[in-house]
Amino acid sequence: MKYNPEEYKYPSRRSTVYGHKGMVATSNPLAAQAGLEILKAGGNAIDAAIATAACLTVVEPTSNGLGSDAFALVWFDNKLHGLNASGYSPYSISVEKLKERGLEEIPKYGVVPVMVPGAPAGWVELSKKFGKLPLSEVLSPAISYARNGFTVSVNVKQNWDAAYRIYNKEQGEEFRYWFDTFTKDGKTPEFGELWRLPHHANTLEAIADTYGEAYYNGYIADKIDEFFKKYNGYLSKEDLSAYSPEWVEPIHVNYKGYDVCEIPPNGQGLVALMALNILNGFDFKYKDTGETYHKQIEAMKLAFADGIKYITDSRQMKVRVDRLLCSDYGSNRRKLIQNEAIAPEAGDPFSGGTVYLCAADSEGNMVSYIQSNYMGFGSGIVIPETGIALSNRLHNFNYDVNHNNCLMPHKKTYHTIIPGFLMKDGKAVGPFGVMGAFMQPQGHVQVITNLIDFHMNPQEALDAPRWQWIKDKKIEVEPAVPLHIINDLIKRGHEVSVQADTGTFGRGQMILRTEEGTLCGGTEPRTDGHIAVW
Repeated sequence: MKYNPEEYKYPSRRSTVYGHKGMVATSNPLAAQAGLEILKAGGNAIDAAIATAACLTVVEPTSNGLGSDAFALVWFDNKLHGLNASGYSPYSISVEKLKERGLEEIPKYGVVPVMVPGAPAGWVELSKKFGKLPLSEVLSPAISYARNGFTVSVNVKQNWDAAYRIYNKEQGEEFRYWFDTFTKDGKTPEFGELWRLPHHANTLEAIADTYGEAYYNGYIADKIDEFFKKYNGYLSKEDLSAYSPEWVEPIHVNYKGYDVCEIPPNGQGLVALMALNILNGFDFKYKDTGETYHKQIEAMKLAFADGIKYITDSRQMKVRVDRLLCSDYGSNRRKLIQNEAIAPEAGDPFSGGTVYLCAADSEGNMVSYIQSNYMGFGSGIVIPETGIALSNRLHNFNYDVNHNNCLMPHKKTYHTIIPGFLMKDGKAVGPFGVMGAFMQPQGHVQVITNLIDFHMNPQEALDAPRWQWIKDKKIEVEPAVPLHIINDLIKRGHEVSVQADTGTFGRGQMILRTEEGTLCGGTEPRTDGHIAVW
């Protein structure tokens, strides 16, 4: 048969999915099934989340990998726990050293923007604290796919090709290992091609067998150290051996009766909560009006202005989170929203914040989990014969010594990836998330308002057309946004651009527990989203 897997002439509808014993939702069917396999083997939701996350590094290497960072919100034993498994900048890096290299800004690609990877240590920490099965069993589906092969899905193929074009323009021998690992005879995989990552499998096995010791203190750490010394980078074995994830207390705001929970800074979940805090004062009756879109966009702009100014490593923040989330501050910011679009500025709180997955089991445990290499495959740096593609998260720092997020040694940067979790009256409602760089808090706000203000089901809340603020008065909208709304926004002073490519508007997943105790899930139509259910 001759057909084009990239072409879809007609709209398609997904139904909300229900289950009871377990559910895993993520952006790739193979990864979702891996999580379900672990549930059926006697694992809990935490085991399933780790299995899915590890599998995503194999079957969707275009968005994450063995050099990723990660965050998780875990509902276990009637309490919500937060894990920050994002990495630090290397001890040996500094603004002065980069300027001496002639770098006027932190580059996107190469050895310079690489941070200490946190995700593998995050898997280990989750497994030790909450898991039921040995890590070797939990990672076995990912190891099998890496060694025996996986079929390449549509969105993964498209993003793989985009990465090829980017790295093909980069100069330097250090980039050739990406091509050695992720191309065959100089080519990327075809749609549906069976693809193997044998070195990736070996590294996953080493992580599983040693509970991460080989990665952070053993032979893998030696390989990473050797590579960065050879190519004049900054990451070292000292950085790796000093790393450990942090358990953190989740932050939240109550939005119209529901507690919306996020990871505290250095993540940008605070941005979503600040926007919801502002929107709390509005009574939205209708979704598809220019006024509704306008108020949501303006609230998001104001929240981002504060987030970009204040969010960084929690040890370096100059303002407390509770000041930014207090109702009085939200009310003061709300007063700035009028009928016309504004160019946002940060407020003064002293006067009054990729792949995503979620999993749930029959025991009541639920996990909201996200991990990322940042820009697709990340830095373009792959450690030879390991399958480890490293992130470029250090690019988020800046050189401004007066800015909270200025680059320093051993510092966490403003981080875009954020898991979300919804609660009501102290009980779990469920995990949700929308991945996609600075779209993420915007996606969180839109999905939550769809659920709470407009009473949408999980699938409908994810299907609804999205907008995103870019900068100043510039916004982008999906083609499905009604024309009368676009015209209304233009009249209010917004600079509106309709984007044919919906890939930049985030990719979300959601699982909610019903009042009857069953599970209800929605998945993303903008990618290869899938729900595996039991």
